Amino acid sequence: MEPVTARDGRGGGRRLRERYPQAARRAVPYRQQVLRVRGRSVAWVPPLVLLAAIALADVNTGADFRIVSWIVLVPGIAAAICGVWGTAVFAVLSVVTYAAVDSLWPDAYQAGLPDFILVTLGGILATLACVVRVRGQERILRMQHTAEKIRATVLRPLPPRWGGLEHAEVYLPADVEARVGGDFYDIQPGPHGTRVLLGDVQGKGLGAVEMAAALLGTFREAGYHEPELTTVAERLETRVRRHRGHIADLGRGGEDTDRFATAVLLAFPPDAPDTVDLVSFGHDPPLVAGPRGVRVLPPGDGLPLGLGDLMTEGAAPPAPPPVRRFPLAADETLLLTTDGVTEARNGDGVFYPLAAAVTRALAADPGTAVPRRLVALVRDGVLRHSRGRLEDDTTMFAVRRADGGGL
Repeated sequence: MEPVTARDGRGGGRRLRERYPQAARRAVPYRQQVLRVRGRSVAWVPPLVLLAAIALADVNTGADFRIVSWIVLVPGIAAAICGVWGTAVFAVLSVVTYAAVDSLWPDAYQAGLPDFILVTLGGILATLACVVRVRGQERILRMQHTAEKIRATVLRPLPPRWGGLEHAEVYLPADVEARVGGDFYDIQPGPHGTRVLLGDVQGKGLGAVEMAAALLGTFREAGYHEPELTTVAERLETRVRRHRGHIADLGRGGEDTDRFATAVLLAFPPDAPDTVDLVSFGHDPPLVAGPRGVRVLPPGDGLPLGLGDLMTEGAAPPAPPPVRRFPLAADETLLLTTDGVTEARNGDGVFYPLAAAVTRALAADPGTAVPRRLVALVRDGVLRHSRGRLEDDTTMFAVRRADGGGL
């Protein structure tokens, strides 16, 4: 199985396009599709073949079947698949070919000036249309570039081994044009151990991205400075309330002031190398995968971040959920996912069986527990199960201690 890289599994991009073409098309909706053979553009071939075919057909048919005016189609085809200069060249070639072919006929059978004007105007309009198309594509590409910058800011690149942890992640946004959504994750090493956060903001759109960015910023500071994981959890809860208050003061209101987020907060204590500390904010419990099989950690009883404040309507919010410690062997990997994985459906409406799929894979090959192989397995399984139709942001994050060994 191919390795995956941070955030989007680019190492498996070619394989993804081959096996799931629909998902691949959704991932690059505005990329200019240029006909290529062995890396070279052959977009000029179809309009050239059409031009030659029309000219030859007109010359070799009778006077009662003149089709030379069909040459007006050639620059139109070129405008759809060629660049501006290529379209302009075909517009000129069309006019020249029209004049040459039409002049081969006696005066009584010539198409004449009206069709010549038609071909000329068709070439001009096709060239202008190509200019509009190319500028639109350039504008979309600039927007995608900006979205990638936003994504790199919110979901910063992570070193493959960082803070004593080995990790791999795949992030597939449902809104492929925006390239980033409400799912968020990060690793923060610090003097009190390495902390991990994964979560999912309720809702979609720019408001969800804003809250995700706010929570990640707080986690990166509190996760480094605070000695107690409970304090980090309290800081995250406070950040949600402050963020919603800021949105309300801006006068935006509505859904943005009622957002909440489910999350899982982990800590790998340096003084207990065979354990992991966990705080759950209403998120799906992590799955532990290792050579000895699969187990799902008990679900937490904590409320999602910000939901307690909404339920108490201004009263003191409930205390943050407790920190629980679980055993975690050196060769075991924690798999954290958002609901885009667990709620992925097939054509019959059946949810993706995450635990069963991982169990089968581990039974066949215990080395699947390696983080990069584990997220690749889940990525392929979700896309295959849903046929590439992702209804929600989908994140798979696998992490274990760097000395866990593996392939």
